[in-house]
Amino acid sequence: MFERLRRIIIGAPIPTTRGEERQLNKLQALAAFSPDALSSIAYANQEIYLGLVVAGSAALSLAWPIGLAITGVLFIVALSYYQTIHAYPNGGGSYVVAKENLGMLPGLIAAAALLVDYLLTAAVSLTAGVDAIASAFPLLFPYRVPIALGLLIIIMLINLRGVRESGIVMAIPVYSFLISFLLMLGYGLYRLMLEGATSMAHAVIPVVSPQSLTPFLVLHAFAAGCTALTGIEAISNGVPAFRPPQAKNAGRTLGVMAVLMGLLFLGSIGLTQAFAIVASPQETILSALARRLLGQTWPYYVVQFTTLFILTVAANTSFAGFPRLSAILARDGFVPRQLSALGDRLVFSNGIVLLALATGALITLFEGDTHALIPLFAVGAFLAFTLSQAGMVLHWWRARGRNWFIKMMTNGIGAVATSLTLSVIGLSKFLE
Repeated sequence: MFERLRRIIIGAPIPTTRGEERQLNKLQALAAFSPDALSSIAYANQEIYLGLVVAGSAALSLAWPIGLAITGVLFIVALSYYQTIHAYPNGGGSYVVAKENLGMLPGLIAAAALLVDYLLTAAVSLTAGVDAIASAFPLLFPYRVPIALGLLIIIMLINLRGVRESGIVMAIPVYSFLISFLLMLGYGLYRLMLEGATSMAHAVIPVVSPQSLTPFLVLHAFAAGCTALTGIEAISNGVPAFRPPQAKNAGRTLGVMAVLMGLLFLGSIGLTQAFAIVASPQETILSALARRLLGQTWPYYVVQFTTLFILTVAANTSFAGFPRLSAILARDGFVPRQLSALGDRLVFSNGIVLLALATGALITLFEGDTHALIPLFAVGAFLAFTLSQAGMVLHWWRARGRNWFIKMMTNGIGAVATSLTLSVIGLSKFLE
C-alpha cells in the first residue's frame, strides 16, 4: 500500500543506465537553476527600499546608484563563474575550487557557507512569494506560514520525481514570470516617455521611525540589496545536469541568466524611482509599482501570481544545488554518507528531504517573515564567491595554458570585487 502510494506521488524507479536521458537542455536548465537569481529582484528591491525609506525621499533617490553598483558586481561574478564552469566541468562550485586550490579548510568554509545560503534561499524565496500574493490579497497575510509550508511540500515532491521533471515543471512559472514582468517593464518605459518622471520630493513616505541619511544607512541598503546575487553559483554546481557539451551549454545559460537578472533588477529599480513609488507596510515595493502602472486590473494580478510562482520555484535552485553539494561532501567523508546515495528517480533524495525539513523549520520559527530571514542571507553567498574566485586565481597560475593571464586577472578582479562587497556586508551587519 505504502509502496503503491509512493510510486503514484514520486514515480517508478528509473534505471541508472538512463541517467543521460534525464539531463537538461538549455531552456530546461535555465528554468531549473535560475529561478532564485531571476526572482531575487522581489526581495532585493524590497530590502533596498526598506533600508532607505527610513531616511525619507532624499534617501530613496539613492536606490538607482546602489542598483548600478550591485549590477556591476553581478556581471563580474557571472564572468568569473563562467570561467569556473569551463575549468571544473564536473561541478562542485566553490567547494571544489577552494578545496583543490586553497586547501581543505577554506573548501569546507565555502561549503558550509553555501549550504546555509541554499537553506536561506529556500526559506526566503517561499516567504517572499507569499508576501507577493498577500500584497494583492491582504486577507491572506495572517496565513503566510501554512501557505509557505504547503508550497514547500509541493516543491519537495516535484524534485523527488527527478531532475528532468523539475526542469519541465519549473519552466512554466519561470517563463510566465519573465514574459509578464518584461512586458510590464516595457509598458512602464512607454508610460515614462509619455508622462515624464515624478520627483521623489513629492512622494508621501510612510515612515514609522525616521532616521537621518548616513553612510551606514547606504551601506546597509547596499548589503541588503546584494541578496539579488544569491543563486548565481547554482549553474556552476550543476554542470553535470546539462546535456553535452555540458560546459558550453552551462556557460551560455549562465550568460543569459546574468543579462536577464540585470534587466529585471535595474528596470524595476529605475521605474520605481522614476514614478516615485512608495509602498504601504503590508505591500511590497514591486506590488506598488505594478499597481501604479497597471491599476487594479487583471494584468496586475497576473504579475503578482507569476511573481508568487517564480518565487516558489526559486526554492528549486536550493533543491538543485543543496543535494548535489551535500553528495560531494558525503563522498569526501564530511557529512553522512547517506546523502551521496542516488534515489530511485536518480536524484539525491535524502538531501532533498533534509533541505525541506530544515526550510520548514526556519519558516515556522521566523513566522514567515522575509525581512527577519534576510540579515545573514548574502554573507554566505559572498564568502563562497570570494573563496571560489581566489581559488581560481591560483588555478590559472598553476595550470597556465592558453590566455591564462587574462583568465587569472578576470578571476582576480572577481575576488577583489566580492571580497570588498563581503567586507561591506560584514561591516553593515556588525554595526547593525
